[in-house]
Amino acid sequence: MTDLLKDTVIALLVAFAVSAVTGKFLIPALIRLKAQQTERDDGPKSHLSKTGTPNMGGIMIIAGLMAGGLISSLHHPEVLPVLFMTLGFGIVGFSDDFIKVTKRRSEGLTVKQKFLMQIVISVVFGLIILYLNGIPLDLKIPFAAGSLIRLGVIGFPALVFISVATVNGTNLTDGVDGLLSCVTVAVTLFFTIAAYSAGSGAATAGGAMIGALLGFLLYNAHPAKVFMGDTGSLAIGGFVVGMAYVLQLALFIPIVGFIYMLEVISVIMQVSYFKATHGKRIFKMAPIHHHFELSGWGEVQVVALFTIITVLLAAVSLLGLW
Repeated sequence: MTDLLKDTVIALLVAFAVSAVTGKFLIPALIRLKAQQTERDDGPKSHLSKTGTPNMGGIMIIAGLMAGGLISSLHHPEVLPVLFMTLGFGIVGFSDDFIKVTKRRSEGLTVKQKFLMQIVISVVFGLIILYLNGIPLDLKIPFAAGSLIRLGVIGFPALVFISVATVNGTNLTDGVDGLLSCVTVAVTLFFTIAAYSAGSGAATAGGAMIGALLGFLLYNAHPAKVFMGDTGSLAIGGFVVGMAYVLQLALFIPIVGFIYMLEVISVIMQVSYFKATHGKRIFKMAPIHHHFELSGWGEVQVVALFTIITVLLAAVSLLGLW
């Protein structure tokens, strides 16, 4: 076993242990704080029973990732910018969740506040990888081995756009028990294999995220005992972008992260068609996972389908590396 593979496995095991153990203490604390989910009245009726389920469980994911990642960062500095991006977006999500809980309201941060914070975090991340890690913002082209798109002056605007789009995708995907976690395990597995193949220490960050997500799934699989909230869904989006940029694989996100993109597109289509037709809908409900639920699918079926699709697209993405 190579040192990189060993460190990746250790990061996975440490992250899993920390995430799983954190849940034992965090969930009761969230219940005491009344950090609970409020379901939409116009959503699937099966979701109404979820009202009162503790939220902000994404803290477990972040704790696991940071534990496994910081240990591996001693030998693999490529991990640090990924951790920064994940923690940065996680803080945005936590701030949003915290305001909702403490103010007892459905809205947390304003759209402008979220957007400004996301821009700042993305730009700082870009500066870190560019000037501290020596990783340019150039992007590898899928299925064109060795070919790069050199973005030049539009590198930072592209980074901000990709970050915001991806984070919105992961946020919208978090609507069914275990969905975002399962899909992201498959996405992360792709980036971990890609990093290991390239000899990048970022593979250990991938191992840590897989472990953290598996630990969280112990409590989030249907029927969920806790939800990750924006704390987790935004952190996951930051992680995906962080891994993609450290490996220069951001153009692979629409392929391996197709489900994220599909969720965003379904909302855009639904809203646009609703406005254009003065009330008509394409889907029974958006994001699209709710359309499947209202069509009679169970949550476990939706998670299985979306995860299978992501696993297959992860395999396709691996072919696109070489």
